[in-house]
Amino acid sequence: MVLFSLVATHADIDLETVAQLSTGASGLASSALAESPAVAGAVVLSTCNRFEIYGEAPRPDDVEAARAALVAQISEASGLNKQLVSRAFNTRTGPDVSRHLFAVSSGLDSAVVGEREIAGQVRRALITAQHEGTASSGLVRLFQAASKTAKDVGAQTALGSRGLSIVSVALDLATDLSENADWSSKRVVVFGTGAYAGATMSLLRERGCTDISVFSSSGRAEGFVATRGGTALNSDSLPGAVAAADVMIGCSGSDNRVEAAELARIRSASPRPLIAIDLALTHDFDPAVAELDGVELLTLESVRLAAPQEQAESLSQASGIVAGAATAFEQEREARSVDSAIVALRRHTMDVLDAEMEKVRARHGCTAAAEEVEFALRRMVKQLLHVPTVRARELAANGQQADYVAGLEAVYGISVEQPATRTTGAAAAECPVDHGARPAGEGKRETA
Repeated sequence: MVLFSLVATHADIDLETVAQLSTGASGLASSALAESPAVAGAVVLSTCNRFEIYGEAPRPDDVEAARAALVAQISEASGLNKQLVSRAFNTRTGPDVSRHLFAVSSGLDSAVVGEREIAGQVRRALITAQHEGTASSGLVRLFQAASKTAKDVGAQTALGSRGLSIVSVALDLATDLSENADWSSKRVVVFGTGAYAGATMSLLRERGCTDISVFSSSGRAEGFVATRGGTALNSDSLPGAVAAADVMIGCSGSDNRVEAAELARIRSASPRPLIAIDLALTHDFDPAVAELDGVELLTLESVRLAAPQEQAESLSQASGIVAGAATAFEQEREARSVDSAIVALRRHTMDVLDAEMEKVRARHGCTAAAEEVEFALRRMVKQLLHVPTVRARELAANGQQADYVAGLEAVYGISVEQPATRTTGAAAAECPVDHGARPAGEGKRETA
């Protein structure tokens, strides 16, 4: 099995293109698995500044076909032509996949280095894929390892103690732009009820803001404020709240964005300056609102440019943790890749032994002597299998598992079958030697 990823982020393309690519992201994994046998598993990570697909293919030769299938699905959902979609993504395979995801989950690839929201988004991406049945066993292990790495970076470096996030940097910018830095006196309107809206509400509360209203075009504002506080708005009460607001924050990314002309009309009689913070990838606010008198617009690009530079020592330490975790993950994965070969060798050998024992029983019957012969042979076979099993692990650790499989086929004629991949767990083959087996002749005979 081969892990691969398609990555489109703020570092390589503009956020508008990232937003277009992510259209229809919710059904992408299921559609790709249904349409192409080259896609054995898929997890989609879609955030405000990145759109990434992590996949598993049955064989290395299938990666290109899997990529083509995903590109076709994205093109159909987004309306962008296939050539543009294909150029937008960087394709990673092998160790590059884990290194990148671990860095992403730890906040090292974010607009705000060390930001904390991304780790939760990585966890939710896996949960969604598991719920939809698109997460292969290899992808489950990959994402679980990424989450553990993010925790280690947070616990062992200064990046975790900073507690930075895209939302916190945006609010810091808004504070700097305000005539009055006291958030307890500000009226805020939040658009959206998702993860970013929740983080925004929490940080506003921490800064002393109590006058918070929430609008959701999907009608979920009532349930959202029931657990977080604030006032739920509907289409009728929204204009009045916006007219009186000091700050409005877009976190929804819905199709119903606030247009510049509409905002100008609503606030035509308001003498208060307005800070509009647009954290939505697809823009909750028309970019033209920045041209209105008395309105300051902050965007994700503003946040990226204003994000503080972390100390070199913290970044170096975090990068070291990520690199070590990625190396350990790849070594474990390589070791797992020979499990099927170990099982195949054991099965082949035990089948030969069973066939010979059937001949013994046919000739001598199920006597005590026959049982002792069987026990001795099984013990001997297991001991003989110990060294090939250990060598399999050693070769896998050095990336030579293909040589081991080829050797089995050449010497024994054993064809190694790969296990099913779309599952939440994988049974690892164990060393076939029972090092605690009793001496011959004691108690009941051992069975395979």
